Amino acid sequence: MLKTLQKPLKITIKKLKSKTMRIKTIEKLCCPFDKADLEFTIISQDKTENIIEGLLICDNCKRVYPIISGIPIMSPDEYREFKLEQPVLERWEKHLNGKKVENFRLIS
Repeated sequence: MLKTLQKPLKITIKKLKSKTMRIKTIEKLCCPFDKADLEFTIISQDKTENIIEGLLICDNCKRVYPIISGIPIMSPDEYREFKLEQPVLERWEKHLNGKKVENFRLIS
């Protein structure tokens, strides 16, 4: 049986020191669907070469996962909203080598 909270739960999050992701961390990631390797494209980095924006693309299923403010968006398809990711993907279109993204997958 689930317990209902009487008061709203308040969580204080301290200000992040940076909004970047280290390359070493990205190298450890795999596709959450088929566990295949991910190819990554760096779009922007900070002075210490941490990734601010980029793309992760699964070698097997061709799913595309954007990295925004150093955070990879790797949620299951049913929890992703293409209309929210579309402006970012359109802005990064030149990094897709002439390919398009449809249903979160890279197509020719």
